[in-house]
Amino acid sequence: MKHLDSRLRFAVAGLMLTLAAAGCGTTTAAGGPGDDGTASGAAEFSQEIHDRLPEAVRRRGAIRLATDPSYAPMESYGADGRTIIGFEPDLAAALGSVTGIRVEMAAADFGSMIDETNNGTYDGVLSSMTDTPERKKKIDFIDYFSAGLALVVQRGNPQGVTDLKDLCGQVVAVERATVQVDMLRRTQPACGADPIVVHTFKTNADALLQVRTGRAVAILIDYPPAAHLATDPRTRAQYQLASTVQYEPGLFGIAVAKDNPELRDALRGALDQLIRTGRYADLLERWGLANGAVASSSINAGAGADG
Repeated sequence: MKHLDSRLRFAVAGLMLTLAAAGCGTTTAAGGPGDDGTASGAAEFSQEIHDRLPEAVRRRGAIRLATDPSYAPMESYGADGRTIIGFEPDLAAALGSVTGIRVEMAAADFGSMIDETNNGTYDGVLSSMTDTPERKKKIDFIDYFSAGLALVVQRGNPQGVTDLKDLCGQVVAVERATVQVDMLRRTQPACGADPIVVHTFKTNADALLQVRTGRAVAILIDYPPAAHLATDPRTRAQYQLASTVQYEPGLFGIAVAKDNPELRDALRGALDQLIRTGRYADLLERWGLANGAVASSSINAGAGADG
């Protein structure tokens, strides 16, 4: 058990964000595009929130969160191919500063993250995961961001895709086990005898490759990474938005096992502190994501929530 006189040590430890995937190195909270990579205005440690953490987490000294680092600017590998950078790693580091516990972001398969959290491999998920009724049957969400879905096509839009109806009879790439797969399934009846050919892939990066090489006419992803692809100097020559429409806006949540309410409530308390002090807004601004800000945290408040 750490004590009040360890606050400085906690604050320093909280800023360290380690990559726990096999064969991967250590990463720290990264700076936003164009800055020097140093974190500014570290969040203040809270003894009260620290004491609310599960004893097992406090004894271990780390919170393990699964992520898929193929979703810039939310989370992606940096130039070294090992360090995970983005808004969500920075948010994780800030949560670590408040709780006084190191936060580990582990690269994982998006499709198995919920099951691996429930079996104890990870303490939770921080990977742009939408809070949906189906997922809430298995896991709890601490909602922290809002965004809709968007269509990304090759630069020049050779197939003239501007809306979901233009996908009928076309090949579309998506990451498996995502809300995008569900949305395309619900869109199929409107296509009649000319259905969308949906190809799913393990990672978003794999799906993007299909669009870049012309094997798919579009990819359906969350708006923040879609806009990033269309504007970032490294990718804008390959991709563009089919339109500025955001389909089915929803809430992203940190996923925590239903049998771990102590961790859920402690992380929510830490998020509330970040929102209240303005640190949350600073991180969003750093990554150009201010439009996705939520005014306050919530639990399981995504579409279809019971309350």
